[in-house]
Amino acid sequence: MPDLDPNVRSAVSIARRLQDPLVELVKNNPKNIGVGMYQHDMPEKLMKTALDGVIEECVSFVGIDLNVCNESMLRRIAGLTTARAKKIIEFREQNGGFINREQLLQIKGFGKKSYEQCAGFVRISDPINSVSNTQETKKALSENKGSKKTKQKKDKSLEVNPLDKTWIHPESYTSATAFLNMIGEDVESIGLAQMRDKINKALKTKDVQTLAEDLDVGLPTMQLIIDGLKQPLGYDIRAEYEKPLFKVGIMSMDDLKCGCVYPGRITNVTHFGCFVDIGVQKHGLIHTSRMPNHVLKGRELGPGVKVEVRVLGIEKERQRIQLQLEKLP
Repeated sequence: MPDLDPNVRSAVSIARRLQDPLVELVKNNPKNIGVGMYQHDMPEKLMKTALDGVIEECVSFVGIDLNVCNESMLRRIAGLTTARAKKIIEFREQNGGFINREQLLQIKGFGKKSYEQCAGFVRISDPINSVSNTQETKKALSENKGSKKTKQKKDKSLEVNPLDKTWIHPESYTSATAFLNMIGEDVESIGLAQMRDKINKALKTKDVQTLAEDLDVGLPTMQLIIDGLKQPLGYDIRAEYEKPLFKVGIMSMDDLKCGCVYPGRITNVTHFGCFVDIGVQKHGLIHTSRMPNHVLKGRELGPGVKVEVRVLGIEKERQRIQLQLEKLP
């Protein structure tokens, strides 16, 4: 949006952060996110490596959908570079979307090693235009003068695999299929109530460890297969996390009242206290002297911790908010 006013662009960015914070934040240089007042005391190269690693871990942990994610998210996935991310976007635009994970191997410069590294962190929703995708690809195959073996391999790439909609790694597909046969279900029931019922019934007779031994897989892999088959399609692990809860109507310092208690979240910790976001434009400070021992109970405070604080003072001219710790969850 280069033609829009900077204030409008900022408003759009804030709105997008409300929709999906991770998608918007990965566009920024990690050091600009603000990870503490002492971040610049570290060597810049070392800090960049550490922050990049954390961002990559977060994106990989949440995962992406190949048919809707942007380039900024793609290049943060393990095994993907900026060049590979651009080629994935190009492939998606040319073919109307991905049908299965194996289509990644059709992209030039995308080897098996890269595929193994990223496959567990990507999934495939319904292709954006599955009809045209299939028709165009079949036409290309019919015009291909390659060997019969090559055509059979490409024909297979047109098959939709429901397991691609889960976070189960392709290396575990054989074990997942064997487990489905064991409980008498098929891949079309992934995420449905009947699948969860069958799996719960199976777990009543055999625990996860026994099932892992029967299928000759590790315990973590077996648990991942069970979770992947039970979870609803489109499941996002972030939905389980507690969302920040600010009081309705508290938008600025003018809305705060001394003596009132507000919920908030710690954003930074220093030697003299903690800074807390309570839903207004400025973060308040809990001085160390305002942290009663009967509230702390030996607990350590850190970024992300939810708290309840009482407003002790508001200095509008100096843009300062003095807080006292009232409660920890």
